[in-house]
Amino acid sequence: MPYLLDQLPADWNLGENVPNYRMEQVATWIFERRVTTFDEMTNLPAAMRAQLAERYELLPLKLAKQQGSDDTTRKFLWQLNKGDFVESVLIPASPDLFGERADRFTLCISTQVGCAYGCKFCASGIAGWKRNLTPGEIVAQIIEAERIAKNRVNNLVFMGMGEPLANYDNLITAIEIINAQSPWGVGIGARHITISTSGLVPQIRQLADEPRQIRLALSLHGATDEVRSQIMPVNKKYPLAELLDACAYYQDKKRKMMTLEYILIEGINDDLTQAEILVKHARRLHAKVNLIPYNKVDGLPWVRPSDSVIDAFAAVLENADIPVTVRREKGHDIDAACGQLRLKELQG
Repeated sequence: MPYLLDQLPADWNLGENVPNYRMEQVATWIFERRVTTFDEMTNLPAAMRAQLAERYELLPLKLAKQQGSDDTTRKFLWQLNKGDFVESVLIPASPDLFGERADRFTLCISTQVGCAYGCKFCASGIAGWKRNLTPGEIVAQIIEAERIAKNRVNNLVFMGMGEPLANYDNLITAIEIINAQSPWGVGIGARHITISTSGLVPQIRQLADEPRQIRLALSLHGATDEVRSQIMPVNKKYPLAELLDACAYYQDKKRKMMTLEYILIEGINDDLTQAEILVKHARRLHAKVNLIPYNKVDGLPWVRPSDSVIDAFAAVLENADIPVTVRREKGHDIDAACGQLRLKELQG
């Protein structure tokens, strides 16, 4: 049975000769009142509610586990109706990490079950790639996180499990629903939506040509091909010269500051030579840098650098007048690195 949220509201098939005001009522129940069943849509005729329940599933996921507390970073493990697990992370009071202002709540969401790109430091791909999420499974992470937290998300980042741009069509459909204004969607503005990619060059160029002013974050994690290829196999297909050209094309089209994500791993990419080259990349792309000390993943050999190494690396960027944020306090104690909570669930 299909999910109603897999379709744009304009494409919903709610029955023959359903008037527009009934469509709006259904949208209001879903996107504003956050009901979880068709039976709760009490201003619809009983026959229509029964017909909708026969034709569609409304909620494609349920909360399987939660870590964190109301006033801290919270991680949600969602069980999908098809039996798979994905994760989202809700981050309160994250000033200026991804948007232009301090946002009250940022939600990091997943786009795939697992990941096929095999970044060596990431838990998402340890169990391999299984499938793409549908648009409804993507959108439902926001709706349910807001319902559980009783707060609206101000800022959205596609930086959870999976490579968003490898699920391009479903991602764009989901963003249309997310971007649509109430009651026809979630109502998050495009400038408060960031897509993170490991570096899929054709899709970066395709995204640049989309009309919405969506922000781009590049998971760089190495300033040279030699370093990046050690930990990111995608770099062998799309090396840095080609990747940075695509990002420059995106920047030229959007005219918005992009973000270079850089996970610091001891002895791999944390020496100051990498920092100096990173300065050049950031200048070319008019980008800010988000430094992320490595979150330990069970079964992987990588180590988080010391605070002194992190500070020295950041200082190279700061002294070159590159905007830089060191994200070291959010979620380190709740398995917040991509895929960790799902991996523990799968391993029993």
